Amino acid sequence: MVHEVNEVDENLSHLEDDSKSIFDNEESGKHYTEGYIVGVSFAGNAKSYFFHSYNNDFLNGEKVVVETVRGIELGSVTKEPKSIKEFSGDLVLRPIIRKSEEKDIKNYEENIINASKALEVCKESVEKLGLDMRLLKADYTLDASKIIIVYSSENRVDFRELLKDLASKLKCRIELRQIGTRDRSKIIGGLGVCGLPLCCNTFLGTFDGISINMAKNQFLVLNIQKLSGHCGKLICCLKYEDDNYSEQRKGLPKIGQKVFYQKEQFKVTSINILTKQVRLENKENVQTINLKELMDIVNSQKNR
Repeated sequence: MVHEVNEVDENLSHLEDDSKSIFDNEESGKHYTEGYIVGVSFAGNAKSYFFHSYNNDFLNGEKVVVETVRGIELGSVTKEPKSIKEFSGDLVLRPIIRKSEEKDIKNYEENIINASKALEVCKESVEKLGLDMRLLKADYTLDASKIIIVYSSENRVDFRELLKDLASKLKCRIELRQIGTRDRSKIIGGLGVCGLPLCCNTFLGTFDGISINMAKNQFLVLNIQKLSGHCGKLICCLKYEDDNYSEQRKGLPKIGQKVFYQKEQFKVTSINILTKQVRLENKENVQTINLKELMDIVNSQKNR
């Protein structure tokens, strides 16, 4: 989750720290009842966001210049225009300004280089001031009127002196944005336990809530280290198969349930839904049986 940071010195009115989503249409967009809705995505973010246009000649993959709450941004069309009349309600959106021009692409490429240099300048200032901040990335808006610097920290940071120092060096509006560990992993990337690039760094646009109950639902050993991702939180892939496991578990005995098998009493200690194997244990014996056989035993005991 992105945490809002609002400590801006009163004398620094030319600086910004609004830390809102760059696509926060509800707070800063306009109401439209005519025209078209166009899906747009941005570099480093697989999710599509929706913008307004009175034109419907945009194609997938086409570069467009849009207005966001951060400022002017360059994005790519991911969903071609659809008439607003196809949607119910009075929609609140921000506008697509125009299709990109050669100068926009040039500015965007120059901004990437300049942002990398600005990040180094910021790192020097952070070290000089002894701040507990891990700088992750920096981005200029398309017109280079503002730079957004993203960082992570275990604690709240008083960065007022940092803003003063950066203002004299970068000569533009500055936004410092603190993010959590999951967003940090999304930016940095890496390989998951499956050997593939992290989902958050490739295709996940938003983070769903992940609970330990999802691991229990899949009969996984509750080893927090093995169930945690690079961010230190529970791995997102626990969510992917949770609905399927919930469906497959309906009617199954619970872990710890006692059953009689071959004239002995056992406890159900594990169930593997994929292999349909069940592990039964007591003090003297361990048995592995087929899931169907277990269900027959449980049902016969119910009918007695």
